[in-house]
Amino acid sequence: MPSVKIIGGGLAGSEAAWQCARRGLDVELFEMRPMRSTPAHQTADFAELVCSNSLKSDSENTAPWLLKEEMRRAQSLLLEMARECAVPAGHALAVDRVTFAAKVTEAISREPRITVQREEVTRIDAHDITVIATGPLTSEALAAEIARLSIDAQESTLEWASRPPPNDPAQHEAHLYFYDSISPIVEADSIDMSRVYMAARYDKGSADYINCPMSREEYDQFYDALLAAQSVEERDWEKLNYFESCLPIEEIARRGRDTLRFGPMKPVGLKDPRTGRMPYAVVQLRQENLRADSYNLVGFQNHLKFGEQARVLRMIPGLANARFLRYGQIHRNTYINSPALLCETLQMKAHPRVLFAGQICGVEGYVESIATGLIAGMNAAAMTLGAEPVPPPRASAFGSLTHYVTHADTKNFQPANITFDLLPALEKKIRDRKERHRVQCELALNEFDKWMDLVGATAARS
Repeated sequence: MPSVKIIGGGLAGSEAAWQCARRGLDVELFEMRPMRSTPAHQTADFAELVCSNSLKSDSENTAPWLLKEEMRRAQSLLLEMARECAVPAGHALAVDRVTFAAKVTEAISREPRITVQREEVTRIDAHDITVIATGPLTSEALAAEIARLSIDAQESTLEWASRPPPNDPAQHEAHLYFYDSISPIVEADSIDMSRVYMAARYDKGSADYINCPMSREEYDQFYDALLAAQSVEERDWEKLNYFESCLPIEEIARRGRDTLRFGPMKPVGLKDPRTGRMPYAVVQLRQENLRADSYNLVGFQNHLKFGEQARVLRMIPGLANARFLRYGQIHRNTYINSPALLCETLQMKAHPRVLFAGQICGVEGYVESIATGLIAGMNAAAMTLGAEPVPPPRASAFGSLTHYVTHADTKNFQPANITFDLLPALEKKIRDRKERHRVQCELALNEFDKWMDLVGATAARS
């Protein structure tokens, strides 16, 4: 029996490899690190988290919870390991990123059916069953190879964030320019705890976040300093096409004086227990690891020079003497025009033995990347075993995510997180939001369970 090739040892690639191996298939997992690194990665471990350490809300009947619940029912390895490496984060699931990557690396490395190849892939044979899960930092050589494969789709397919916009206006519709971001991390013992307080928004979950409250005067001074700070490179910022859910803080600030207060510095639901009042603005810090010796500044990704970051961020109450373990950064995100290229099983329309998973297929977020890796792994295994891949039901979180990346507008395609907006509307209107979401989750899970039974029956017949 031929082996499945998985290119990329990130979240999606690791999950895809595991799903194939647990179905009795041999897997070749290609990862170019450490032979060739990227601007964002710091290790050669599989599933290294380079942005935040949060896998989003774990509150029942939320969209992220629904996606994770479907992953749990589909026996996701990485979700299981995330829970084993969880750190306090209120109602969210956050992990010790070092421990998490180490556990995934150990599990993949010791699996006898997975052969790890530490080398860069620059050529793809469309006759081989292959999952491409190389993420937002796909090497230029492999990106060019993906573009070659996509000629049959008669569309421009690679979305480069680091390239300038093409001079030919006709090419603009075929390209997206998108930058991904990394938030700063500070040492815990460099935070002045007398200036901050512990709380979770609306007291949901335990009080695990450090909150740095600002008065109006402190906020205004911080805002002015942020706007005046020098960026790493002088660019025409207004022409850059950022993913709206991951904007640099200086880009948010440029949109108006109060935009930060309605975004990453939103104080709503964070009453200061020392005063009994809600501050004018708040910066939240989330625990990075199990030792609780480092915290990241939630939503504070930026593209400022490191010296400027140190100067401006130390204006935040409690961070006057902060020691930074990592400064904020922005890196290129490469992803394909999935609605033009993929079907709902994440197979290429022109080359059905080639599948895509993770951020390169146009999903945004850790959980979404793992989920698409799981789906691609299941489908690659099905094909190898002689079965026909079955797309997940539209009503499920899996199905809604794959439906979006394969049916969105090809001219305005942007990465998406899982949200209730992606799920189909209910036939009967329910005004109460919580009840509506509960019903949507119940329906989704019922359809998902039927699909899993069908997939299992199909696999048993093959």
